[in-house]
Amino acid sequence: MHASQRAALAAALTAFSLGAPAQPGPPAGALPAAPAASAVSPPSAGGQRVYDSARQRLVQVRTLLRSQDSQASVGSGFLVSTEGHFITNYHVVSMMAMQPQRYRLVYSTDDGQRGALQLLAVDVVNDLALLRAAEPAPLAARGLLQFRPAQQPLGRGERIFSLGNPLDVGFAVVEGAFNGMVERSFVPTIFFGGSLSSGMSGGPALDDRGRVIGVNVASRRDGEQVSFLVPAAPAQALFEAHRGAPPVTQPMEGEIARQLLAHQQRLTDAFMAQPWRQAGHARYAIPVPQEDFMRCWGGSTPPGSRGLEFERSDCAMDSRIYIDGSLLTGHFSVRHEAYDGRALGALRFAERYSGSFQNEGFGGKTRQLTAPACHEGEVKEGSDALPLRSVICLRAYRKLPGLYDMSVLAATLDARTVGAQGRFDAHGVSWDNAMRLADHYLKGFAWLPNKPASH
Repeated sequence: MHASQRAALAAALTAFSLGAPAQPGPPAGALPAAPAASAVSPPSAGGQRVYDSARQRLVQVRTLLRSQDSQASVGSGFLVSTEGHFITNYHVVSMMAMQPQRYRLVYSTDDGQRGALQLLAVDVVNDLALLRAAEPAPLAARGLLQFRPAQQPLGRGERIFSLGNPLDVGFAVVEGAFNGMVERSFVPTIFFGGSLSSGMSGGPALDDRGRVIGVNVASRRDGEQVSFLVPAAPAQALFEAHRGAPPVTQPMEGEIARQLLAHQQRLTDAFMAQPWRQAGHARYAIPVPQEDFMRCWGGSTPPGSRGLEFERSDCAMDSRIYIDGSLLTGHFSVRHEAYDGRALGALRFAERYSGSFQNEGFGGKTRQLTAPACHEGEVKEGSDALPLRSVICLRAYRKLPGLYDMSVLAATLDARTVGAQGRFDAHGVSWDNAMRLADHYLKGFAWLPNKPASH
């Protein structure tokens, strides 16, 4: 990216207010992936035994408006100490974390015991939260759930028992299997072969000895028996690091921003350490990411089509970091389209090609993000470099200082009837890393050494 582009973006962004008040998101209900409700199968003898041994350590976690008892979100949790510490998902308590003056937390057990909860710490990257009962003494006799030792890894196919309160209808156990870790996920996630429902978020997933191996977090709407667990290790680390922390009384934007900045640094470094793959174009080197933590899908003009022909690639990360009901961040996506308009002629191709570039959107001002600050210009690093038209846009996070969404749009300018356009989006990155990623992406476009003659 040229220095003039960086200066223009910096000047535009400094005028934006970063202090707009946050509004509550929609009720979280539980799973950020919003799985479809599914029936809970009757437990086996093993499932019944595991549930009976764990039931006293399970709770339903509710977020309530301070001014009344109406609930804003519902999830599950489990005891991990005799001092009243609970683990749940961050997204179950996100409203409290962002607006503690407006919301409060309570728990209820399967035998009707209720009490107030305090929020001690969060791990937004792994979607975890550590809570403590305001009055822990009544819980001391209930015991706790132990974590399975890290030196005893799960075997593929091993039975798992997921516990929680699905759909706010009562505590339940769901049997499934360990299917390994989710492939191509930047944040480690367990693939659970079982059906999780809303309301089970934050509940424990146990082995056949009743030890915690993970925490319920999400399901896929478009699949059957495809659910996901946070591994036990980050949950245990959160508990051990913050068990003595004071209760949260102020909004946690600063701490959440700190965690997101650390995550985006790891993600950016890992992404930029990978060389670009090529799209297989006859004329251009077009940057396509590796699929270590992305999935790529392709498409092309249907056979027999006339006029403008194209090939398309879409690559995106599956993992997202939940902040609240209207903001998911911490992920990248890359796509491109290669056009061949020789059948259209230069004039009609130019019209279609330019129209495709201008139709790209970069979002508007929201309660979470500023309006985009954009700069458009031509990029040509040297006399023999491939000329590009580019647009670079940044949007600042209003409540999470130091974080931005960045979009780069590029189009080749060297030919009259062929061309390639690409787009790279990075959600939740620092200013410096936005600049690094934009440079990295634009430098991925080039002529091939033996390119065909101009069209």
